Amino acid sequence: MNIHEYQAKAVLKSFGAPVAEGVPVLSLDDVQKAVDTLPGPLWVVKSQIHAGGRGKGKFLEAAAGEKGGVRLAFSKDEVLEHAKAMLGHHLVTAQTSDAGKQVNRLYIEDGADIDRELYLSLLVDRATGRPAFVASTEGGMDIEEVAHETPEKILTLPIDPTSGVTDADAAQLCDALKLDGAAREDGMKLFPILYKAFIEKDMAMLEINPLIVMENGRLRVLDAKVSFDGNALFRHPDIVELRDT
Repeated sequence: MNIHEYQAKAVLKSFGAPVAEGVPVLSLDDVQKAVDTLPGPLWVVKSQIHAGGRGKGKFLEAAAGEKGGVRLAFSKDEVLEHAKAMLGHHLVTAQTSDAGKQVNRLYIEDGADIDRELYLSLLVDRATGRPAFVASTEGGMDIEEVAHETPEKILTLPIDPTSGVTDADAAQLCDALKLDGAAREDGMKLFPILYKAFIEKDMAMLEINPLIVMENGRLRVLDAKVSFDGNALFRHPDIVELRDT
């Protein structure tokens, strides 16, 4: 079972992961209230569909304009313009059919000053049968493309379920992502948090693309994609409820 980005971020935030403040929007009537709760001066308006590549996607309808499904706004009026352009229109990405998917909800998020974009995910490694981190400095890119073009830039790190994420594991991930200073401190805390969320919520996949280093040196989960093991949903009624919201 898949959930939307804003729902995935709410789950991760409940475990202590650093995410930006944001507000889901289901109609144009919700936009003004949403944007007034966020400080600005930069807002990010994100289409919420069950498909990756939203930022690079294109809308079928001419009224939506030429921009993709993730747009920056530098004023409250611009937030509303983006919302009008995207809501109700069909977004086509590399992970949809040619018909695209209709955008019925948006996520308006506080903007961030980005220094670097990184890739991080958690999944079950079929080779070892263990949960494994996949990390790369090539954030914001399709990981399959990175694996094909520059496989040496990807670290796959299986985690021993009996010990969880050790300090040595976290340090290895920090090294792979070239984290230092405050970002390294954040990484040492974040990787065990993500592993805990992955295990306790019976996730099948957790992808953060990108994980960013901000200009102030701190880490932030900028985008999150989560899917759950359908056979384990009976243990998580709170997650099942997200399917219909």
